[in-house]
Amino acid sequence: MSILLQPHSLEGKRALVTGSSRGIGAETVGYLSEAGARVVVNFRNKEKRALQLVEKLEAAGGTAIAVGADLTDPASVSSMFATIRAEWGGLDILVLNASGGMESGMGEDYAMRLNRDAQVNLLTSALPLLGAGSRVVFVTSHQAHFIHTVPTMPEYEPVALSKRAGEDALRAMIPQLDELGIEFVVVSGDMIEGTITATLLERANPGAISARKEAAGRLYNVSEFAAEVARAAVEPVPENHTRYIGDISGFTTN
Repeated sequence: MSILLQPHSLEGKRALVTGSSRGIGAETVGYLSEAGARVVVNFRNKEKRALQLVEKLEAAGGTAIAVGADLTDPASVSSMFATIRAEWGGLDILVLNASGGMESGMGEDYAMRLNRDAQVNLLTSALPLLGAGSRVVFVTSHQAHFIHTVPTMPEYEPVALSKRAGEDALRAMIPQLDELGIEFVVVSGDMIEGTITATLLERANPGAISARKEAAGRLYNVSEFAAEVARAAVEPVPENHTRYIGDISGFTTN
């Protein structure tokens, strides 16, 4: 993993990345740790994987802890933040990376509970730990961000609608965040090769990812996209609080 943030640029900062035991979240905490931040590796049920990542980060000279939480369970979220407060006293960076909705056996409303309701509860619960100058990053996809104007694959539509609902609910909190001096940015990217979502989509609709790759010209891989998420945690907040990663010509006429 190459360092894309300046070494020691996040020295003294404390970061939580939800859903970070694997995939984009794991790569993101890696980049933040390389830049000097103390990081929380959050997991739902992959404790062994989270602890292995913590060991890897510590072996590289970083400081990390693994804290489990079911984000759809407010009591579990409260316990996670109580642990973070006890360990580090607060947070400077909160990356809302965890999402889902295509998993089987989770209930018809799971996508909305995780991608909207849990995100709002998570940020609301985190506010006492976030001081002035802190940064909140919400990770989404172009397919979700533009869902109200550009249709997506039927298999992904429930997730896209719930992710957009979550984004809208979080954006409604921006005036409150502004009063507290907390910055907010949305990172929107195309389909990412190598993610669980891409795998599930390909399984439900064979050829879907290769077709999207051909239409877009290229798709970011997990490490490349995670680097952009990490940068969004430190670079100036763009206009409309939105940072677009990759081509959006197929989603907007602007």
